[in-house]
Amino acid sequence: MSTCPTAGYASTNTEAQNIDCVNDVMLAAFANYDSSNTNFWLMFGAILVFFMQCGFAMLEVGMVNVKNTKNILIKNVFDASLGALCWWFFGYAIALSAPKDTTNFSSFIGEQNFFMKDVDNTIKSTWLFQWAFAATAATIVSGAVAERVTFGCYIVYSIVLTSFIYPVVVHWGWNTYGWASAWRENDLLFGCGVTDFAGSGVVHLTGAVAALAGAATVGPRIGRFDEGIKLPQQSVVFQTLGTLILWMGWYGFNGASTLALGTSGGDLSNAAAHTMVTTTISAATCCLTTVALTALMSKDKVIDIGAANNGILAGLVSITAGCSSVELEGAFVIGIIGSLFYLAGVATLEYFKIDDVVGAVPVHGFCGVWGVIAPGFFTSSDQYASAYYSARAAKCAGVFYGGTGDMLAANIVFILAVIGWVGVLSTILFQLCKMTIGVRVSLEVEENGMDDSKHGGKVFSATPVPTQEV
Repeated sequence: MSTCPTAGYASTNTEAQNIDCVNDVMLAAFANYDSSNTNFWLMFGAILVFFMQCGFAMLEVGMVNVKNTKNILIKNVFDASLGALCWWFFGYAIALSAPKDTTNFSSFIGEQNFFMKDVDNTIKSTWLFQWAFAATAATIVSGAVAERVTFGCYIVYSIVLTSFIYPVVVHWGWNTYGWASAWRENDLLFGCGVTDFAGSGVVHLTGAVAALAGAATVGPRIGRFDEGIKLPQQSVVFQTLGTLILWMGWYGFNGASTLALGTSGGDLSNAAAHTMVTTTISAATCCLTTVALTALMSKDKVIDIGAANNGILAGLVSITAGCSSVELEGAFVIGIIGSLFYLAGVATLEYFKIDDVVGAVPVHGFCGVWGVIAPGFFTSSDQYASAYYSARAAKCAGVFYGGTGDMLAANIVFILAVIGWVGVLSTILFQLCKMTIGVRVSLEVEENGMDDSKHGGKVFSATPVPTQEV
């Protein structure tokens, strides 16, 4: 066993010098342990969030006609694959790097570390975690425009969203240099910045606004709004499996957004645990509320599994912004109100005859808006201090918990900025596709199915497999 050096310490007492040295060694060990814990936590979170791609794939496959199965699957695979390269090339730098002028704490985009140049290995786990988020934002669009958007247009949009549109929103809301960020050192928006802990606005609202622009531009599927016609869906089993996979992945989405666990004080590990509990309560409450309300509103009082699935997702999106800062009773109320926002979203799209195959806009858009608003009412000063900063906890608490309303104002401004930014750019992009490479497949392709026309044939053969007697 090596002994501590005695040089370099103020005390001339050998025993005191040894104690000081041991303390230094232990502090260094704890620092390394904290770093290892942080890397593991982010990598574990990235795996859970990436597994949500499986959930999205199953959910979307279950909600489309069987003749479009391969098309949905390849779009989900491309969202992850193209997203990884785009996040490496440009996305991470725009989202999470510093501006060239590091004295500018109100920057629009990051301007360093393109292609991950000059990025230390300690940042790689952050890159991985945030890439999984970027892939999620892109996948939200896929289900809304399913069964009729051209593959080329979708690929163009996925690239632009992951490379530029989404990273800019991340920079605004989560970068320490972003104009709306709660992590800034000073000059915060309304003195608080936006409380969007895991991305009700940054991720879900961004994806939903893009989905709305796409669905409105592409138009409804053939027969979608014809009286008395219900378009076929492949499997409620796939829908439910996908929903439950997404629920599981959400524990990484929200819980790992603490970005560390911490070994000194344990505040971040406590915040992660609290985050997972509020996530559970909101999802469960919204599920039951949505099922109850749809049963009451239906003629035959149907207990609908589709309502249960979308209710779960609506509750998850609704709690994502405030998952770390609201109390448990707040999560319960947020789940109830999230159900109302979801049902209002469904009714709104029906009224305007906008065809959203999987309900992406009601779930991720309407509930994304509610999710960002909710912390402005339900954040407690204790939970805010644990997840953010204790110095401004009293000021930035929710209105129902003695706060000033400044954080609510910051959140509303952020919502409007995201809708404006994503809505304008997405609409322009889909319109450009419409005028150039085409935004919608031909009538023949839509009727025959995308799999037959574009992906080498149907996923299931209509010809029975011959059996052999034994």
